[in-house]
Amino acid sequence: MAQNGIVLVVSVSIIKDDEVLMIKENKPSAANKWNFPSGRIEYKEDILNAACREVKEETGLDVELISTTGIYNFISSAGNQVILFHFTGEITGGSLNLEEEIIDSGWFKVLDLLNFNVDELREASVVKQIADSLIKKNFHSINIFNQQIR
Repeated sequence: MAQNGIVLVVSVSIIKDDEVLMIKENKPSAANKWNFPSGRIEYKEDILNAACREVKEETGLDVELISTTGIYNFISSAGNQVILFHFTGEITGGSLNLEEEIIDSGWFKVLDLLNFNVDELREASVVKQIADSLIKKNFHSINIFNQQIR
């Protein structure tokens, strides 16, 4: 969702066997860049539901959100102010089936994310900040996110 140059985004680190799933995007704003499954929150959409929807759309996987590493506020390469809600999750179903705008995926040791070149990652400083939180297990309960009131 964008309003006055502010973009609300969700992303999810899918953890399995001490590795995290990364996707390589082929979008005009992020050609050949690795990122966590992520995307914009749609108007009137619940944050937690948006995170699960984006994972499903981009990867074909169903996830259960386990925790959050926090909220990240930055100016994107496109010049928008981004407020990103990042979660950790575990696969509960589905199968890996990449969306058309995703050209590759891979499971990486979290520590290896810190060794990526900045030009290989979408918003590299944010990805590396999230990776640092994952390494330090700096997790917070998702209970801080109240379900949207209808």
